[in-house]
Amino acid sequence: MDSLTQIVLGASVGEIVLGKKVGNKAILWGAIAGTIPDLDVLTKHFVDNIVRANELHRGFSHSIVFCVMMAPLLGWLISKIHKNANANWKDWSWLMFWGLFTHPLLDAHTTWGTQLFWPFDLRIAYKNIFVADPLYTIPFMVFVILAMMRKRSDPLRSKLNKFGLIVSSSYMLLTILFKGYAYCQFEASLERQQIAYLEIETRPTPLNCILWNAHVETQDSFLIGYYSLFDKPGLIRFTGFAKNTYLLGRMANEDLVKRLEKLSENWYTIEQRNDSILCFNDLRFGQAGFASDAKEFVFHYLLSYDSKGKLMVYQEEPRFNDVKSALYQLWTRIKGI
Repeated sequence: MDSLTQIVLGASVGEIVLGKKVGNKAILWGAIAGTIPDLDVLTKHFVDNIVRANELHRGFSHSIVFCVMMAPLLGWLISKIHKNANANWKDWSWLMFWGLFTHPLLDAHTTWGTQLFWPFDLRIAYKNIFVADPLYTIPFMVFVILAMMRKRSDPLRSKLNKFGLIVSSSYMLLTILFKGYAYCQFEASLERQQIAYLEIETRPTPLNCILWNAHVETQDSFLIGYYSLFDKPGLIRFTGFAKNTYLLGRMANEDLVKRLEKLSENWYTIEQRNDSILCFNDLRFGQAGFASDAKEFVFHYLLSYDSKGKLMVYQEEPRFNDVKSALYQLWTRIKGI
């Protein structure tokens, strides 16, 4: 999830593990531990292409192996910094392990998921919460801050922190229940419309767990539909996007394209931008906007051959021309139709 949420979770875990012994130092180092796995974003400056950078994201640094390897090292370093603290290197190592480990556990609930069991090629993604959800983060953060303001010997400090963890975990459970309910609504609507499909996936839209998005694979296209828990009973409208994989031509045999296909879990379409440039749309992260005519996808790559015949891949940033308008569209759709 977003950095602020991971900082809050790490701080809360740090307080649970070592707060009674070292007070706010536990919260500080827990927050730091909660941010460390996401430093893998820096790899994009050291690899030869964006595909490799995206493959590495939430990989090794989000694995159990990484947590086990780094925790004792970081714990030893912290014990040298706080030589007079009421904790030894084992205590700090335990704190760092849980701070590191809860990070990928939380990320596993998002659309991108994590390679928790690296080096095995298995990405865990439950897709029940958006990467940033204020209803998860803000109440959690408030209780952690309130806990920080109490002395470490105050019993209320621990209670406040644990209550924040209970509230956030309860909200997470609620998103799973909402996801299941939305899935049933999409499935029922497809059946009523007699739409034959191969696979269906659901995920939340930005910043909430009320409006859900479904990607439906058919033989030649993908259907995308939205369902709000506030929608009135009726058929869900689906918009079709042709797969157009034939447009790839000889590019289909390129290693970079095969890796993009794997990265997108085969949820992708191809568009022709001009005579020499193709657009690879990764559908998993939705569209840039919620207007009925929204066509551009948040994650998409431009493919073209250079003058030497080498395939070049560029990740193009989505064009949010009017963020205020997009948020208004989102809010309007959340309220239901």
